Amino acid sequence: MPMVTTADGTEIFYKDWGPTNGPTLFFHHGWPLSADDWDSQMMFFLAHGFRVLAHDRRGHGRSTQTADGHDMDTYAADAFAVVEKLGLKGTVHIGHSTGGGEVARFVAKYGKGRVAKAVLISAIPPTFMQSDRNPDGVPKAVVDSIRDGTAFHRAQFYQDITIPFYGFNREGAEVSQGIRDNWWRQGMMGAAIAQWECVRVLSETEFYDDLAAISCPVLVMHGEDDQICPFPTTGARSVKLVKDGTLISYSGLPHGMPTTHADIINRDLLAFVSG
Repeated sequence: MPMVTTADGTEIFYKDWGPTNGPTLFFHHGWPLSADDWDSQMMFFLAHGFRVLAHDRRGHGRSTQTADGHDMDTYAADAFAVVEKLGLKGTVHIGHSTGGGEVARFVAKYGKGRVAKAVLISAIPPTFMQSDRNPDGVPKAVVDSIRDGTAFHRAQFYQDITIPFYGFNREGAEVSQGIRDNWWRQGMMGAAIAQWECVRVLSETEFYDDLAAISCPVLVMHGEDDQICPFPTTGARSVKLVKDGTLISYSGLPHGMPTTHADIINRDLLAFVSG
């Protein structure tokens, strides 16, 4: 399998499809998933002549199941290890949920001369959990319940969370058991300790400085019915903090809209990355 070994010996799995001389997209997945969560986007853009890449965050998917290095700086450094190995420049980095935070940190630290554009989809920035600076954020009790479910009831909890994740609890929603099973499969591939630590990272990390440091064009895409990363406190705020930001909000769409509404998301992504 294609791997890159980081400075602390962690092996990061990545996918690299398409022409090496074509326009390049790098996808960053959300908690607790893997590069596989981007299949709908990678297949679509591959068919449009793009080179498409995605990696498994440390402790997730096929990467090393390490208990160490779970902080946003290390996550961004791991992604950079893949970028550096492949010599990528002029790339568009696209992140969903926790992956959006990873993109914000990556572009702020490593983007100069390497990143053409960035996309934050249903993403956690500027900050996720309720605090003095973010009074309308997700309450700590909810975050604690996610950590508890991940550590001690993962098999059932990962079934249950797919319902709000994809908006399958909304009236008229078409529930796809295949989508639910695929989420569960990806989650169960990773290490419980890594995913438990990742909840702390995604909930406690602030991205205000990262967003302010990004100078490339940024597209923020967010569903207005996102039950995981509430639109008013994440996507709607993030776009105001970057220098060159564009917001597309989607009435009624859920957190997992890149999967449930791939046709819409892929269309708008294509317009942005091609423009």
